[in-house]
Amino acid sequence: MAHAHTETHDPTLYYVPHGTRWPIVGSVALFSLVGGAALWLNGWAGGTVASLVGFVLLLVMLWGWFGDVIRESIRGFYNRQVDVSFRMGMIWFIFSEVMFFGAFFGALFYARALQVPWLGGEGHGALTNEFLWPGFSAVWPTNGPANIGGAFETIPAWGLPLVNTLLLLSSGVTITIAHHALRAGQRGSLLFWLAATILLGLVFLCIQLYEYHHAYTDLGLTLGSGIYGSTFFMLTGFHGLHVLLGMIMLTVIWFRCAKGHFTKENHFGFEAVAWYWHFVDVVWLGLFLFVYVM
Repeated sequence: MAHAHTETHDPTLYYVPHGTRWPIVGSVALFSLVGGAALWLNGWAGGTVASLVGFVLLLVMLWGWFGDVIRESIRGFYNRQVDVSFRMGMIWFIFSEVMFFGAFFGALFYARALQVPWLGGEGHGALTNEFLWPGFSAVWPTNGPANIGGAFETIPAWGLPLVNTLLLLSSGVTITIAHHALRAGQRGSLLFWLAATILLGLVFLCIQLYEYHHAYTDLGLTLGSGIYGSTFFMLTGFHGLHVLLGMIMLTVIWFRCAKGHFTKENHFGFEAVAWYWHFVDVVWLGLFLFVYVM
């Protein structure tokens, strides 16, 4: 990898900034955020403050680093080879997110298809049932004594979860229409459909928050409701966090589109966010099927 001179900006060279503080700022932010969260969850004093400081530093790093990238792109520092690097980086980032959710889906499969039947005495689990939990009923969602989170109800798939599924599927359509408008040079249509995508994501999150409140207050379904409750909230909660992140990214892209940062031929920033949003849609379809329906 050759270092380009920022004074000349030779388009034949691969642009590499001479130095940046953002990686070290991001490392400190993540260490403070994760370490503080761990201390906070374990009841240690100062954990909340440390995690909050880490979160603020993370926001500063994201604002500064992405701001630098946007300015470098607008000033023409990037050539086609840099564009390929950005595309490969986004592909690997989405792949890492697939593996992230794959771990939680794997935990759900293990609990439902293997662990619960073993505890119920099926197959080779007779001794497991006898010594660990005599009389355990191998049903899904998991049950158990009420005092350890066994008394709860599940959320019907064909109510609010179906509405949220339709909302996300619709948002996948609106962002695709926005992409076509960008390629056609129709800025008004682009901004409208991009705003519609953001609005659909916001409605999705509001419905999910209402669903969580309903689960905790009316259904007795909490993070402490056994393996079902923990996997339910981990999967849907992290997905909701990804929807929020996608909305933030879409909002930034909306303002960049309004300022005319993209052209018909050069708009990978928009494409990268569209890729991410479609990934969020696909993950939700898996959640809806395996968590709510089945």
